[in-house]
Amino acid sequence: MEKKQFQAESQRLLEMMVHSIYSQKEIFIRELISNASDAIDKIYYKALTDDSISFNKDDYFIKVTADKDKRTLTILDTGIGMTKEELESNLGTIAKSGSLAFKKEIEMEEGQEIIGQFGVGFYSSFMVADKVTVYTKSLYSDEGYKWESDGQDGYTIETYDKDIVGTEIVLHLKEDTEDEDYTKFLEEFQLRSIIKKHSDFIRYPIKMDITKTEPKSEDDDELVETTEEEIINSMVPIWRKNKQELKKEDYESFYQEKHFGFDQPLSYQHISVDGMVRFQSILYIPEQLPFNYYSQDFEKGLELYSNGVLIMEKCADLLPDHFSFIRGVVDSEDLSLNISREILQQDRQVKRIANNLEKKIKNHLQSMLKNERDKYETFFNVFGKQLKYGVYADFGANKDKLQDLLLFFSSKEEKLVSLKEYRERMKEDQKFIYYATGESHDKIAKLPQIELVTDKGYEVLYFTDEVDEFAIKMLMNYDDKEFKNVSSGDLGIENEEEKKEIEKQKEEHQDILKDMKELLGTKVKEVRLSSRLKSHPVCLSAEGDVSIDMEKVLQQMPDGQSVQADKVLEINTKHDIFQSLIQTHQTDKEKFTLYTNILYNQALLIEGLPIEDPVALTNDMCKVMV
Repeated sequence: MEKKQFQAESQRLLEMMVHSIYSQKEIFIRELISNASDAIDKIYYKALTDDSISFNKDDYFIKVTADKDKRTLTILDTGIGMTKEELESNLGTIAKSGSLAFKKEIEMEEGQEIIGQFGVGFYSSFMVADKVTVYTKSLYSDEGYKWESDGQDGYTIETYDKDIVGTEIVLHLKEDTEDEDYTKFLEEFQLRSIIKKHSDFIRYPIKMDITKTEPKSEDDDELVETTEEEIINSMVPIWRKNKQELKKEDYESFYQEKHFGFDQPLSYQHISVDGMVRFQSILYIPEQLPFNYYSQDFEKGLELYSNGVLIMEKCADLLPDHFSFIRGVVDSEDLSLNISREILQQDRQVKRIANNLEKKIKNHLQSMLKNERDKYETFFNVFGKQLKYGVYADFGANKDKLQDLLLFFSSKEEKLVSLKEYRERMKEDQKFIYYATGESHDKIAKLPQIELVTDKGYEVLYFTDEVDEFAIKMLMNYDDKEFKNVSSGDLGIENEEEKKEIEKQKEEHQDILKDMKELLGTKVKEVRLSSRLKSHPVCLSAEGDVSIDMEKVLQQMPDGQSVQADKVLEINTKHDIFQSLIQTHQTDKEKFTLYTNILYNQALLIEGLPIEDPVALTNDMCKVMV
């Protein structure tokens, strides 16, 4: 028996793989099962062109066996096996891909793929084993061979009396340490769980001896343990089945099986793409918001497979942040199982798939909005805020993609409407798309600033999410119509006669406005007579880019304390309180000061802003009552 050394490059690669390449040690099971599946595939493809080879699918399987006493884990397959030369070539030179070479030799049937690259994945065994033994017999050899290595001092190859074509890999597991538990890979439940997780959709049966507890007999209730061989993988993934064969219940069952949520999916997509990029996918929109969705603990991403083999549980690069609520799976024939699988974010193919998925998701949501309005509104009430964040994020890079998916409550329709629907209903003389901000629809409806706009017959959109106005500021306009806050200085509504009347009164009462501004100091930028107020005596408006509600949101942030809106106190000249201001300004300066402070605080309360000195306000109110 001759001892052979690994090539120098292979030795270095082996050391790197064992210590750093794979973040999860359980990956070795996926690799060995993938290689076993490849070995069976090779017989299948040979049988397509060689009449001397019969292929009865029932004769081909993979079996995983754990022996706790010997601390061995065995993966057996009935595949094509390896000759001595192939053992040396595939296992003696790491990253020398037997599957890849085989793939180049034959013309693959459309839609089929050899998923492994035997060499790299095989050596992941040494993450958990201190010795690996391979027993194999090739379909084209009368002799069997035994390959053995400790992963350090090279390997040995010798003849071995093996009757059946195929390969049997025996891993001698390392002893447990304080940091690593290797025994768990011999536990039946743990082993079965790992195989289901990573290799459930391998297209050949994966068998295990499963322990069951049953009554000893019909007449004897004493429980005894029995062992029965079972197939533990599903083999055919739901996304590869014909859509016409599947029912809603099938998709919902898959959602539950994959633990995508404890709820029912609100909607789903079954996607099959064949072209420059090839993949199949099932995507879900959950019915409920995950409890940790808006926290740092939430992880977006889709399960990513290569030909039914799980590569990544949550591939974040497949989803943009604004669609992070989507759950599901993606399976691509164009993604190889190789050393780069842990850094897929650098893979161009993944980026192509991600771009395609984004378009598919957007089209699906648009279809829901058009054809299933109730369902879309249910979705939007749960995840609409995320779409708004998407409009605002990245300096509005995605605003054009998302603007037609937004809904807002309408003052006129008293229900959610899209920007397109609002725009189509606009009056011919309407210059702006009007909106108002507040904590709730009821509070917004009572705002003094909204009266003039609604009296003119204009529709107002109600913004109740803190992100709403920031998103709209990023949009700037929709279909050439600018957005306008009803609390902004110029509403573009006043006619020429109203403007002249206000200018006339402003000239007449400029001393009152000047004195009120001096009393309030820097609390307001200006005190002016209002053309927007009808039944209310006073309100606050804002000038500039920062509205009063934006100020509220920004001041709640750690670095936003200094952000202030340029507030304007507006006085209703048609209200009785204005006559009281005129009178007290002429006869009672102390009461004039009292009225000014009360009106300012009243305006703060209407806007939901904090009163600077509640005690002073209550004292002022008492003075008025005396």
